[in-house]
Amino acid sequence: MAGTAASTVPWSNWAGNQSGTAIILRPGSVTETVDAVLATRDAGGRIRVAGSGHSFTPIALADDRRMDLSALDTGVRVDAARRLVTVPAGMTLHALNELLARHGLALPNLGDIDAQTVAGAISTGTHGTGAGHGCLATFVEAITLVTGAGEVLRCSAEENNDVFAAARVSLGALGVLVEVTLRCVDAFVLHAHERPAPLDDVLAELPALIEGHDHVEFYWFPYTTRVQVKANDRVPADDRPLSRLRGWLDDEFLSNTVFAGACRVGRAVPALAPTISAVSARALTERRYTGRSDAVFCTSRRVRFVEMEYGLPRAALGEALAALRRIVDGLPFKVLFPVEVRFTAADDIWLSHGYGRDSVYLAIHQYVGMPYEPYFTAFERVATQLGGRPHWGKLHWRDAESLAPAYPRWADFRTVRDRLDPDRVFTNPHLIRVLGA
Repeated sequence: MAGTAASTVPWSNWAGNQSGTAIILRPGSVTETVDAVLATRDAGGRIRVAGSGHSFTPIALADDRRMDLSALDTGVRVDAARRLVTVPAGMTLHALNELLARHGLALPNLGDIDAQTVAGAISTGTHGTGAGHGCLATFVEAITLVTGAGEVLRCSAEENNDVFAAARVSLGALGVLVEVTLRCVDAFVLHAHERPAPLDDVLAELPALIEGHDHVEFYWFPYTTRVQVKANDRVPADDRPLSRLRGWLDDEFLSNTVFAGACRVGRAVPALAPTISAVSARALTERRYTGRSDAVFCTSRRVRFVEMEYGLPRAALGEALAALRRIVDGLPFKVLFPVEVRFTAADDIWLSHGYGRDSVYLAIHQYVGMPYEPYFTAFERVATQLGGRPHWGKLHWRDAESLAPAYPRWADFRTVRDRLDPDRVFTNPHLIRVLGA
């Protein structure tokens, strides 16, 4: 049976900064998932479910058994009239977007990567940008999970609602998500406007930008006063598609091929990093185009990096960004990647970074092979003092003691975890650190 196959294989995440070897479990059904969980519990073992490996933390790193849900088949159910779609939790966002498009549907918002699995994306609080939208987990209407006791539990706002509030962003600590029902919207077209601008001008007009567009974000280029602003808005028709040549030039050649080469040069000759950043800030010129929503939201990312991201109260952006600029200027090494700034609405999911507040997210990156820890930890100290919450899938050094005060429903989450997984089948050293023993 697939759920009990016991081959040992190596694994690493997308960035290559997390790797390990574990017994791999590949259930093909919910029954096989239950059998694998019970067998592991009875053996005193532990399971981590690994999706597509797009987390930078060791959150999916298994020290005993790793569960791969790519073969899990729970069927697909589409209720187009109610705009509800139920899919296996191991389906990738890319496959989900294609499925939805075939039925004239779409997710209301997306991040800029579509390689994650549905379970991985919602469990870590993956988000896009937009003042009217929470993280992707806010689109979840119901979930089915297998608990540490082997129980198959269906959860929604009406059924097991405390588990529902906890399990949508759960770090995989409550059980194996096997099926997810998502509330979608009718398929829509986005008009994208991307433009370079002075940082100070963007900060001055930011409230109007956030409220005036469906989705807005910007990228600050270190060692410069320049940013790239991206605004996406719904429009009735796809009447200005991006030409194939312009799309290849900007999104493949400049953003991937040329940028990868520039990063390699910057890694070899760090003194060139400010020049590279200045050239990058000028290379991406203004453009406007329309396209299917997921094609506009999601971009190709082939240049490898490591990342930290913090969600902060929106009012803290100015102070956080000013501190970040000072940190970058004072580092003993150079930074090769821009800083991404995004915005989300408040939600009511217990361990969501956006719980109870409208948020601004600052994501800092460093090219693979470059030093990053002093950069990331310096910004983490600033973000923590400003009430920041670290993205669960991105690097941070917080522990349970420091995280608990940041989440008003922390104790409630722990209570649900004790009930669903009393034997701690779904844990690893990383979760012991961030959630407690």
